[in-house]
Amino acid sequence: MSRKGVLLFLAMSAIWGIPYLLIRVAVRHLDPETLVLGRTLPAAFLLAPLIIKRGWIQLVYKHLGWIGAFAFIEFGVPWYIMSSAEKHLTSSLTSLLVCIVPLFSVLAHKARVRDEKIGPRRLLGLALGTGGVVLLVGLDVRGGSLFWVAAMLLVAVGYSIGPIILATKLAHVPGPAIVWGSVTLVSIVYLPWAGTHLPSHISAETLWCVATLSVVCTALAFIVFFELIQEIGAARSVVVTYTNTAIAVILGIVLLSEPLKVGIIVGFPLIVIGSVLATSSTKPVPATL
Repeated sequence: MSRKGVLLFLAMSAIWGIPYLLIRVAVRHLDPETLVLGRTLPAAFLLAPLIIKRGWIQLVYKHLGWIGAFAFIEFGVPWYIMSSAEKHLTSSLTSLLVCIVPLFSVLAHKARVRDEKIGPRRLLGLALGTGGVVLLVGLDVRGGSLFWVAAMLLVAVGYSIGPIILATKLAHVPGPAIVWGSVTLVSIVYLPWAGTHLPSHISAETLWCVATLSVVCTALAFIVFFELIQEIGAARSVVVTYTNTAIAVILGIVLLSEPLKVGIIVGFPLIVIGSVLATSSTKPVPATL
């Protein structure tokens, strides 16, 4: 990996390691709908000058249907579910559940390419990863939280489908144009409700969390991520899923005093090992966003 690739990889690990902590803090005072709007609307305005300068608005309009589908699967629904889930789950557990995206990516890829066989090594990886999730949930989750675990699994499914849309329907559309079109559409959908249900008071801490989510973890993050894909390829970029999860778990334990439970200690390594084995293939598996 080149020096540029290493720097981009480290940057993405940090940038996508902090959203879980920021979401957990922000939803203490904001509704999930408001948080999604706060994350997407500023990002849309920040990216707009770049899109206008590059003349990509017509390109976005031409592919609006598939960009809309991608926005729904990657932004609109997952960010609402994730924000809602973090009212009931720790940021550590939420990030670990997102870490299983590579496992779903393998299954989604298999469903699309039916004639490709899943070898013994990848089957072992799927089994280990699934076992890690079972241990993680079985040891650490109780009661009503199971509903939100199931909801996060739905997020992981969406995150595994989104890259397929990128690879098959939006391959020739520049990454920033896709992100701008997506956050713009999502903000338009959420604006009517969230814009009329703003809290009477928002603390400085909450504002900083929302601003960081929008500017750093959305607008900047996806520009860096598409650069990372160009530099090291989509298949290798998927590894960032594991490093940002590790960062998210550490931040949750250190800054939010979240417990380091047995499920995390046992389940996380199994999920990582299983995902690495499951995504080992001669053909690249799409990276997750």
